[in-house]
Amino acid sequence: MKIIVDNREQRPFSFRGAPYDGVTVEAGTLAVGDYSLAGLTDKVAVERKELADLVTCLGRERDRFERELARGAALDAFAVAVEASWADLASGNYRSRINPHAACQSVLAFAGRYRVPFLFAGSRAAAEYMAWGFLRQYLEGARRRWAAIVKAHDDAA
Repeated sequence: MKIIVDNREQRPFSFRGAPYDGVTVEAGTLAVGDYSLAGLTDKVAVERKELADLVTCLGRERDRFERELARGAALDAFAVAVEASWADLASGNYRSRINPHAACQSVLAFAGRYRVPFLFAGSRAAAEYMAWGFLRQYLEGARRRWAAIVKAHDDAA
């Protein structure tokens, strides 16, 4: 499994150690998200957010973030992995004037409007695991689909 990390990502996940055995990481420029898979960057991506960054995206960076979500929704699979818990967002455990209720409602509105899951991991390590797991599940599904196509082709030949 080769994960492409957007070269603009400021604090990239390393995907080292267990359970990431067999994962290689390569820097590249992604049109959408911070993480994707080699050869599938037009199909799947994960956007990583620290809590402060997410809150900024719900406020003054809202228009830019919505454009990112719209691009992500056009992929086969896209998710936002948040390095914080829902409780952190809901309790206002951040530096911003954004009302916690309004922040939560914005996330829920975005999830519904763009059909994008927000994976509140609770920590950076858990967000890394969720990003890897999301990409891995997509890759395994793609492998199964391609195997079925090859088998159908071989059966027809």
